[in-house]
Amino acid sequence: MPLSIWWHPFFDSRDVPPPKKHPKIMEENILEAPTTSSIDSILAQVIAGHTDRYAELVRRYDKYLYKIGRSYGFAHQDTEDLMQDCFVKAYLHLKDFHHQAAFKTWLVQIMLHECFHKKQRAAKQLEIYTPEQPEATLTTIASKQRTVEEIVNNHELHENIEAAIVQLPEKYRSVFVLRELNDLSVNETAQSLGISATNVKARLNRAKSMLREQLNRTYNPEELFAFNLIYCDALVARVMEAIAQLNSGSAANSQNLD
Repeated sequence: MPLSIWWHPFFDSRDVPPPKKHPKIMEENILEAPTTSSIDSILAQVIAGHTDRYAELVRRYDKYLYKIGRSYGFAHQDTEDLMQDCFVKAYLHLKDFHHQAAFKTWLVQIMLHECFHKKQRAAKQLEIYTPEQPEATLTTIASKQRTVEEIVNNHELHENIEAAIVQLPEKYRSVFVLRELNDLSVNETAQSLGISATNVKARLNRAKSMLREQLNRTYNPEELFAFNLIYCDALVARVMEAIAQLNSGSAANSQNLD
């Protein structure tokens, strides 16, 4: 949804491995917007045994999960690990998905659960996940029409924005990330977080107000916590390999029982 507020685009590269390919390929997955019927068709085929179709779902939804993980303050690699766990758990429980909410909403709920419990485990182990301290000043960008190369080079701006989002209280940060960065509807956000639509609207307004106090700039939400195409193939391969290992183990156990 369009915004008429405050700040700069974000792409934090300090803990993201440098790309090995030309930076022009670092862009969002170019996919047609999925319809409910197309997603249901893919899910039915995966459940029927066409596991390779699951890769399409990973590609469609990885960018949403990445933004959630990064907004919790997890580093790039930790976020990819959480995404893999989320996609594998969703695969294992596909038969439990009863279409009471959209598949994307169901994935978001699993990812939020994974992030919350990782935070809890980290606290018990005295691990601290915080962004590096941003520079004291912000640099102004005159034009919003930037090339990918320019976005990658604006590290200082991105660090400030990441810090501002991560520092929001969790109940406001979660709503902001789902509504503004992942473009979920009010109802989808309410379902994902288990709160009312009224609370979603109130928390979003509060989150905007808190960020406005810090950043009084403009930004492009598509670029915040972006999970770029250069990392997508590797994640898809990891998820599908984990699923193949699970399926192979299940087949071996079935043979042993026979």
